[in-house]
Amino acid sequence: MNKELIIRSSSDAVDFALLKDGKLIELHKEEEKSNFQVGDIFIAKIRKPVAGLNAAFVNVGFEKDAFLHYHDLGPNLASQLKFIKLVNTGKLKDFSLRTFQFEKEIDKDGTIADVLTSNQSVLVQVVKEPISTKGPRLSAELSLAGRFIVLVPFSDRVSVSQKIEEKGEKDRLKKLVQSIRPKGFGVIVRTVAEGKNTAELEKDLQNLLGRWNAMCKKLPTAPHPSKVLGELNRASSILRDVFNDTFSGIHIDDETLYQETKDYVQEIAPSKESIVKFYQSKSTPIFEKYHIERQIKTSFGKTVSMTKGAYLIIEHTEALHVIDVNSGNRSNKATNQEDTAMEVNMIAAAEIARQLRLRDMGGIIVVDFIDMQNPDNRKVLFDFLREEMEDDKAKHKILPPSKFGLVQITRQRVRPEVNIETREEDPNSGRGEIEAPILIIDRIASDVERLVKTQQKIVLNVHPFVAAYLKKGFPSLRSKWFFEYKKWVKIIPRDAYTYLEYHFYDQQGKKIKD
Repeated sequence: MNKELIIRSSSDAVDFALLKDGKLIELHKEEEKSNFQVGDIFIAKIRKPVAGLNAAFVNVGFEKDAFLHYHDLGPNLASQLKFIKLVNTGKLKDFSLRTFQFEKEIDKDGTIADVLTSNQSVLVQVVKEPISTKGPRLSAELSLAGRFIVLVPFSDRVSVSQKIEEKGEKDRLKKLVQSIRPKGFGVIVRTVAEGKNTAELEKDLQNLLGRWNAMCKKLPTAPHPSKVLGELNRASSILRDVFNDTFSGIHIDDETLYQETKDYVQEIAPSKESIVKFYQSKSTPIFEKYHIERQIKTSFGKTVSMTKGAYLIIEHTEALHVIDVNSGNRSNKATNQEDTAMEVNMIAAAEIARQLRLRDMGGIIVVDFIDMQNPDNRKVLFDFLREEMEDDKAKHKILPPSKFGLVQITRQRVRPEVNIETREEDPNSGRGEIEAPILIIDRIASDVERLVKTQQKIVLNVHPFVAAYLKKGFPSLRSKWFFEYKKWVKIIPRDAYTYLEYHFYDQQGKKIKD
């Protein structure tokens, strides 16, 4: 398995594409105007506690007030409020918390009015970016994420990622962190810390303490509201969270960003510095070079094609996402319907796991898999889907398939859903819209793969534009089909066809039914 990160920079945004074995699995955009990223810390004032919601609205400078629920205050809110007051009045200049006296923890079942009042200064962290008409979601339980550890001020707890399964390694890391943990700070050990030594964790810890001190120095003079600690740029934060030995390339078309990323990789993984490359070609845009534009076109529509003629229908309602799995119009050598359903469902499960990450779909997702009667097959499908979603960093929960083949998924979303328009103006009439032409090419290719197994001769009738595309260059798409399937597909242009219309005919000239 090889992973690559492709970074495209423009005047107003930076796009990040994460590829796994050449296939697009994540797409992110960082816009210059975006001032509210997950992880940013603000000094702000409570605008209004609302007893009915047991929450407070906070002015962080966004057009809509941010939302801070009682359960997101953290047990040591009183200590944080005391710390801010002492720092702002100049009575506390040592930010290490070594000599700081903690206050009593707040009641976990208390009410917002007991602990917060209007116009009170508080440090808050963005845990969910503004989405639709809602402002940011906040937490007062601060955390500073590093490469190997997460530093939690006003805490004394040490915990280790549950994804580190070996008990001996867990115990080693816990003891190691206990020995270097500064007083007044809790530490969460991240999964990538597995196998790391004291020096590496100590370096990460000192870097985070440096960021904490730099933030605290700003507090006495910082206006309310203002950002006092920004998350790393998106490139560095992605690398911090997902970078590992499977990365084979990081390609960037902006020289400044290239240098920043190279410096960051040199810091976290010196042996991998050479995989960071500056992309300089002016003739081919970087997303075209790595076939990302094509994958975007084919992955973000309402209909998503898969191998062997199967496809997904993805729709978004006000309350939830609905995904329908379809076997398509394909022939199959399977001996019965159950085997066909199982095969298509397994293909769909892998694609659904990819789609959830790619679109960053959140909330409730209901998947209508093809019905299977055998309970063992339903369990195999459920286990496979869970395995495919293991790499997904977003918190999620999957329920086993029901007797109707429905699988319910809940997935946390902390950023707006990625939604890319894949429909284009109809070139035949100039009225209305059609699916992007590249989708049709992929569907034709999928149908050819299916039909070569059952037909001696295949004749394809298509719109002249599509015919020209299939036959152009060497090797053309048609030539590639011949090399792969050892069968020549005759292509006939039809002026009367609409742009997206196509039909296959057999050696007797009879139309092959769709």
